[in-house]
Amino acid sequence: MKPMIKTLKIHLMLLLLAGYLFNGCSSGTKPEDTATKETPKKEVEEEEEEKDEEKKEEGSGNEAFEHWKENKGVGPVKSVTLASTVDQAMADAGSQIYKAKCTSCHKPDKRFIGPAPKGIFERRTPEWIMNMILNPEVMVKEDPIAKQLLMDFNLSPMANQNLTEDEARKVLEYFRTL
Repeated sequence: MKPMIKTLKIHLMLLLLAGYLFNGCSSGTKPEDTATKETPKKEVEEEEEEKDEEKKEEGSGNEAFEHWKENKGVGPVKSVTLASTVDQAMADAGSQIYKAKCTSCHKPDKRFIGPAPKGIFERRTPEWIMNMILNPEVMVKEDPIAKQLLMDFNLSPMANQNLTEDEARKVLEYFRTL
């Protein structure tokens, strides 16, 4: 008799579990209805969040970012001359360096652990960019923009990848293609 009671209890528990699962899934809307109604809201929220982050990165209302066009950063690079057209061979080499050294923290066109390089020339000077690549430790200590970016990106300092000036210049050329 006892084995039969155990079997009934197990069947009853399975039946109750199935009822809970069925009841939980049938909220009166079809799964595809729920997905189509919630997705746009989530997308809008994500887009708004991205815009807020871009504004932060651009420095809207932040003194550190106001004079970026004059800021060349702190480091060995004092002047960079960019040709009117992109040097594709240099950019291709820069792309390879970027993929090998930078993609663990930077995505080309969206915020990640660090800022996206796409559109960086609208926010930073070429000299500043190269100095940040070559000299990140000193930049976050002495440069107001780098200090603010450190704060904006959750105190995640840029890692020094020990690139040469030539390699940094190639990465800079790659950024021109984004």
